Amino acid sequence: MAQELDHDCPECEDTLTFYRAASTRVHLGEKIKWHCPDCDYGFVTINGIDSSTV
Repeated sequence: MAQELDHDCPECEDTLTFYRAASTRVHLGEKIKWHCPDCDYGFVTINGIDSSTV
């Protein structure tokens, strides 16, 4: 279970290490909330599908 994820932040305009803010099991799989440490930007993944690319 990863606690960190390298991802592009559109607010900071840089690739940063996002931190896992929360996770839960839903009927689609594991839902994980990720947050940027430098701003309030966050996104969700469900079974590895990234909401920031939708």
